Amino acid sequence: MIDFGLFYQQIATGPLALWLETLPAQLGSWQRDAQHGHFTRWERTIEHLPQPEPDVIDLLHGVSADSTHLSERQRQGIETLLRNLMPWRKGPYSLYGVNINTEWRSDWKWQRVLPHISSLSGKTVLDVGCGSGYHMWRMVGAGAQLVVGIDPMQLFLCQFEAVRKLLGNDRRAHLLPLGIEQLPTLEAFDTVFSMGVLYHRRSPLDHLIQLKNQLQSGGELVLETLVIAGNDREILVPGERYAQMRNVYFIPSTGALKNWLEKCGFVDVRIVDCALTSVEEQRRTDWMTSESLAEFLDPDDTSKTVEGYPAPLRAVLIATKP
Repeated sequence: MIDFGLFYQQIATGPLALWLETLPAQLGSWQRDAQHGHFTRWERTIEHLPQPEPDVIDLLHGVSADSTHLSERQRQGIETLLRNLMPWRKGPYSLYGVNINTEWRSDWKWQRVLPHISSLSGKTVLDVGCGSGYHMWRMVGAGAQLVVGIDPMQLFLCQFEAVRKLLGNDRRAHLLPLGIEQLPTLEAFDTVFSMGVLYHRRSPLDHLIQLKNQLQSGGELVLETLVIAGNDREILVPGERYAQMRNVYFIPSTGALKNWLEKCGFVDVRIVDCALTSVEEQRRTDWMTSESLAEFLDPDDTSKTVEGYPAPLRAVLIATKP
């Protein structure tokens, strides 16, 4: 069973100690009531993974580990177990000769984000909607002291725990199966990341305020989300689907998004990057075999989605809590 006890111990004497008033009860309820039908199988997969002593771990240039002490048979066993946790969407990972070629080249997003953020050295960081935790490990590689990721998807939790075990049980990162709305106002994090989440929220301003509530004064928000081209008043409200996704509610222009952040009380709001998502960055692989971006775009005009909306354009904004 996945044990959160060591995380409780880590935060017991620091600025996150207030969280212990609610967190153990929330996670206890989750463990009793909210388990996916495949969760037990996924947990067994983690248990069956070996815990090698890595000769090399690299979280600065990617998420990788290797050891000269593993046999080819052991490496094949690791790959078989990790394939039990498919589909793998965020990555890539390179673990003991097993290259997990994920749907998303999340390393490309990290390369776009990293030059624009404040140093993470010694920082306490929150990653909202963290998926399997790829970016969390990159944050650790960039010097973060503690990274907490939240994402309610249980498969992502199991993928994260599998990677953690293969990285030598590194305790600088922790993933909790929660949504942002379940967090109390902590005001304890130096940096908060929300990447690929805002357009899934029915009330985007409420989401921005929830993010602000987790930052200490002077803390930095790193926001990455879908946007559209247009003036600072333009917002796309898709119909039933956008790029085959059902739960996309509001896609603002970068100017409108900047206005939203300022209305929520953020200062020094900067648009630092804007890029179209390519079919090389998001694609079908043998670790994620269902449809991907190529199937979500109009085959006759790839500047549009299959529904006729503008193709996915993603922006990164940085803002500060006063």
